[in-house]
Amino acid sequence: MKSKVYVLAYDIGTTGTKTCLFEIGDRLTLVHSATQEYGLTLLEGGGVEQDPQDWWNSMRDTTAQVLKEAKLDPAEIRGISFCSQMQGLVLVDKDLKPVRPAMSYMDQRAREQMKKGIEHGIKIEGLNAYKLLRSLQITGAVAGSVKDPLWKYKWVEAKEAERFARVHKWLDVKDYLTTRCTGRATMTLDSAFATFLYDSRPGKSRWHKGLCKMFGVRPEHLPDLIQSTDLIGGLTETSAKELGLKEGTAVFGGGGDATLIGIGAGAVEEGDTHIYAGTSGWVSTVTKKRTVDINARIASIVGARAGYYNYFGEQETSGKCLQWVKDHLALDEIDVYLEKKNVTEGEDAVHESLFAFLFESIKDTPAGSDGVIFTPWLHGNRCPFEDPAARGMFFNIGLDTGKRKLIRSVIEGISFHKRWILELSQAKVPASSTIRFVGGVARSPIICQILADITGRTIETIDHPQNAGATGAAAIAALGLGKIHSFEEIKNLIPSKERWNPNPVNKSVYDRNFSVFKKLYEANKAHYAILNTYK
Repeated sequence: MKSKVYVLAYDIGTTGTKTCLFEIGDRLTLVHSATQEYGLTLLEGGGVEQDPQDWWNSMRDTTAQVLKEAKLDPAEIRGISFCSQMQGLVLVDKDLKPVRPAMSYMDQRAREQMKKGIEHGIKIEGLNAYKLLRSLQITGAVAGSVKDPLWKYKWVEAKEAERFARVHKWLDVKDYLTTRCTGRATMTLDSAFATFLYDSRPGKSRWHKGLCKMFGVRPEHLPDLIQSTDLIGGLTETSAKELGLKEGTAVFGGGGDATLIGIGAGAVEEGDTHIYAGTSGWVSTVTKKRTVDINARIASIVGARAGYYNYFGEQETSGKCLQWVKDHLALDEIDVYLEKKNVTEGEDAVHESLFAFLFESIKDTPAGSDGVIFTPWLHGNRCPFEDPAARGMFFNIGLDTGKRKLIRSVIEGISFHKRWILELSQAKVPASSTIRFVGGVARSPIICQILADITGRTIETIDHPQNAGATGAAAIAALGLGKIHSFEEIKNLIPSKERWNPNPVNKSVYDRNFSVFKKLYEANKAHYAILNTYK
């Protein structure tokens, strides 16, 4: 029996922070958690921003909540770690304070900067051939999306000269928070990889001055590089006082969500595959190969474990589609899911959430939704095609199409897209036959079964799958504190809880719908451009 210690894991998401108190012993045990939401500011031209102070305030408030609930002295917290949204841009001055609001990973204002930076001259897949090949050689990927932080940096340089002149360091979301905690500006390797200025070749692991010059980035703006498990330092007196913790509490590097959600799912060894469905979603397989599929936009991204990568394909909107269904299709039109009352309140309430009732309401709807297909591109898409103008639609609606079929088709559409990524990734990196499924959506048994049926893979879930990012951050703290000594040991801390096997009866109808699903983007690409391209 291992001696037990407590750590705090901060999961800094797109719309809120979840702070989780974990006990590290023979297993990672969630003791208490607290969540606080914050907003996104949507701006003309595709801008999406957040106030970094909102992240800090949410950390402060939720820390107080979990310590109060657990009746724990702050001195008992041995360390803190972070999992956060990635590919944001937080520019700070010499006092390490933001010079402007943070630009979210969803921000897509930098079209002009991307066009000037990489969409000129002789092209491969629409990108400048020399810059594409040079980037692939050095980083293993390329800044091929208008949402990539490199173009956000260039946008600020071009549009906000006064603010840009004050920039001291370029940080990602969790790196800003660790900087504020410790007074030391650093960036973990996974976030560095996402800048596409990091030399990820074996034995290199450094900022690449040649790429900085090629893209016009000032090397002095780039912070010190660290591993996810590195101890950055202790909480400063000021940050400890603000967070209600003890000065000197160990702060570890942590990682981005694309890195640590896989760790928290228990997918830590070569060949382990996990699927995530939160606000966004992805399919990822652990590999030792540094490889990329330009056509499919799948790449080996740097992970938390030295010498290993995550072969990663992203879905821009995943669980966000279900939230849209709840807010606009279900609530707006059918008065709380067909029953015209709040089904979560009152003595006779049997559903713990509106989502639970939504999923229960479609359990008898036949697989395939009677041929109705939903495209889950409510905010554009990244993989296997990059198109910020792509949008969602219900295809093949008939007179007998009811709301339950529409709702089920949304779940199936999200799963079809993940199957698409999974099948394309197989070309270079084989996926595991059993897949760990995490994220808030993984709490629904019916969604787990639909995903198993559509992918043809066995699906496993873990305890509290919605907290996989925080679980991964806690595992990183366990390594940093020396409570475990290898990434392989993380599997012992995070066992599987339930599993779903594919139902062969549903295969033919899902295969039929999937064959149509894959053709809908190309059939409508030109229409999306006409309707949704920002002027």
